[in-house]
Amino acid sequence: MVEEAPICEHFQRAAELIGKRWNPQVVRALQTGSARFGDLKHSVPNISDATLSDRLKELEAEGIVTRDVTPSTPVLIEYHLTDRGRDLTKVVEELAAWAERWSGAPQPA
Repeated sequence: MVEEAPICEHFQRAAELIGKRWNPQVVRALQTGSARFGDLKHSVPNISDATLSDRLKELEAEGIVTRDVTPSTPVLIEYHLTDRGRDLTKVVEELAAWAERWSGAPQPA
C-alpha cells in the first residue's frame, strides 16, 4: 500500500479561502474593476449585507482586496482587487468554465 503525502498547508489554506461561501463570487464581481458596496451587493445575489461586509474584510486581510476611502460628502468607499486578487481570478475563471462545462451533465447515482 502506497502512503499518500499529506496535503500541503499552503494548498489547504488556499482551498479554504476559495471554498468559503461567497468568496469566489465577490472576487469574480471585482474582476471588472473597482466597485462600491452596493455594486457588489447587486452583483452577488442573495448575499446579506453582514456577510458581504465580513467577506470583504476577510479578503482584505488576506491581501486579495483593497478598500479605498475618499473623504467626501458622502464618503466614497471602493473595493479593488490587488495583484494577488487579480492572480486569483484565473482560478475563479477556471472554476466558472468547469461549472459551465458540466452544468448539463447527468449527476451520478
